[in-house]
Amino acid sequence: MPELSKKLAHFTDSVIRRMTRIANQHGAVNLSQGFPDFDPPAPLKMALEKVAAGSIHQYAITWGAANFRKALARKQSRFMGFEVNPETQVAVTCGSTEAMIASMLTVCNPGDKVIVFSPFYENYTADTILSGAVPIYVHLKPPYYNFDTHELEAAFQQKPKALILCNPSNPSGKVYTLDELQIIAGFAIKYDVFVITDEVYEHIVYTPYHHIYIASLPGMFERTLSCSSLSKTYSITGWRLGYVIAPAQIIDGVRKVHDFLTVGAASPLQEAAVTALEFKDDYYTGLQKSYTEKKEFFLKGLDRLGLKYTVPQGAYYVMVDISEFGASNDVEFCEWLASEVGVAAVPGSSFFREEVHNLIRFHFAKNEETLVSALKALENLRPMANKKIWAR
Repeated sequence: MPELSKKLAHFTDSVIRRMTRIANQHGAVNLSQGFPDFDPPAPLKMALEKVAAGSIHQYAITWGAANFRKALARKQSRFMGFEVNPETQVAVTCGSTEAMIASMLTVCNPGDKVIVFSPFYENYTADTILSGAVPIYVHLKPPYYNFDTHELEAAFQQKPKALILCNPSNPSGKVYTLDELQIIAGFAIKYDVFVITDEVYEHIVYTPYHHIYIASLPGMFERTLSCSSLSKTYSITGWRLGYVIAPAQIIDGVRKVHDFLTVGAASPLQEAAVTALEFKDDYYTGLQKSYTEKKEFFLKGLDRLGLKYTVPQGAYYVMVDISEFGASNDVEFCEWLASEVGVAAVPGSSFFREEVHNLIRFHFAKNEETLVSALKALENLRPMANKKIWAR
């Protein structure tokens, strides 16, 4: 048999999705893969029922149904602070996962360098490998996950083609400040570099922090590919509706790549999702309030348990320090946590370029009853971990 692609040796299957399978296997409370256990807004479900009973079941226009793109452009224009043209500046994709790889394949040639902040969402490494790019890692320093300006400029001086920016950040929950974004933008302009954003948590940000779209800064729209999705904002992770917003000449390229990756996103789901895109501002205010309550409830539970963590500024994840338990392998620890304690988390090493094995990631996009169950199970963590003999 001929050998498989050499690229496959450089990345594994998704550790996050693997932890969901382990959670299911052991009946653990799944705080690993970031999807909610509550329904989307009722008007959105009703819209889907109506569409399902209708006749929109064939291909939409490859780069997105016209009414979906128009609704998306109106909504994003409102939040991004500039006019988005639905005809020339939008490409609809199968989730932000496809938006990111389509963007990478659009701007990168094999061998091009791409700056990636560490910690990072695990897909970014696979995206660089699949697109033939070479990652340059810039370290974010805990607990606030700030970058060193000199280290960042040194990365730009290596003549990268692009920088990947996840804001708000998965896994750390960092929300980049205006000053930080201006530094990144200044280097991107100075060294003529694209910025590819992942902004799926754009509406899940906690007071006093604010999400700022780097594409809205002077001189940045021209070189920014803004990627996002409807998954987190409307609790429809299974619908797989994402998009890229960028200048027309870039979107032309994204549309070409997208056409041959997936042809198009599901047309009935696009039709139904127009309802969500037309929600008024009170929906987004309510979303922020709801997730703030979930965050505070879960973090107070971690406080009662005496667990150390970094307070998230946005998104719905929290990084927990497991140093006290003496486990040198965070993957082993998370597998044990799911099978024996009954709560699934993601090992932090899957997010870092550095050797980091003392952090795990929980998410709190769950009903209160689910979080109560998880915290109740975690009451057994310390006594059980203290009896465990960890492999060295």
